[in-house]
Amino acid sequence: MGKARFILPNIFTSLNFLLGAFSICWTTGAFSTSDPILMGAYFVILCVLLDKLDGFAARLVNASSEFGAQFDSLADLIAFGLAPAFCIVFAYKNLAPSFFEANTALMAVAFSVYVLCAAMRLAKYNACDSDCYHHHFSGVPTTFVGAINVILLVFLKNREGFFADTSCATIYIPVVVLFITGLLMVSPLFLPKLQPRKNKAFNIFQAVLILITYVSGFMFFTEKAIILEYLLLLVGCYMSIGLIVGLVQRSKIIEEAKASKK
Repeated sequence: MGKARFILPNIFTSLNFLLGAFSICWTTGAFSTSDPILMGAYFVILCVLLDKLDGFAARLVNASSEFGAQFDSLADLIAFGLAPAFCIVFAYKNLAPSFFEANTALMAVAFSVYVLCAAMRLAKYNACDSDCYHHHFSGVPTTFVGAINVILLVFLKNREGFFADTSCATIYIPVVVLFITGLLMVSPLFLPKLQPRKNKAFNIFQAVLILITYVSGFMFFTEKAIILEYLLLLVGCYMSIGLIVGLVQRSKIIEEAKASKK
């Protein structure tokens, strides 16, 4: 196959890169003004669903490369770093303009922290973590926090009067979550990866869950409450339970990483 085998994984990475860029364009109203926040969020969700396919394709055709790793990180920065942050900032700008004008500094700080942490998380992964932690993420991955932010945003947007009532403290939720998830990306916490385990029943459960998640993700644009609630529950449980497991097993994870370097 020669160099041609590198085309397939780079096609998936290119799609992620372009969908992330399209998300920003739709969110800002550059291409369309028809529900730009939903479409911007949907493009991010599509990036989440496609994210693992480039790595899978690279392993399938034995086409892993340093170029592919760097290209993938650039695509992730656009899709899960910049795009979700733009979605949230423009949601406030379009749906709660008075709140946005009164809290521009807060928006700028949250935006800056999130995108900088995403960039540092991806750089750290390529430089330090990719060969150390085989079963856990060091810091919450950009894919996951990008999904959390856009799912939560669309869920709250669909709640009647959420962005209209600027006097209620709950209006701060999306921007606060953006700030916190930014810090979680560069935190010293560990999150278990979704991988095959020794328990066959668990593997079947995990496979079914992933299948349902993919179907729900592709149907995200319908904004059906049951889909949004399922995705929120899924990411909430995975992160809360996973981080607790990571804390309990922290010493063991670090020891295994040190042993793998020897």
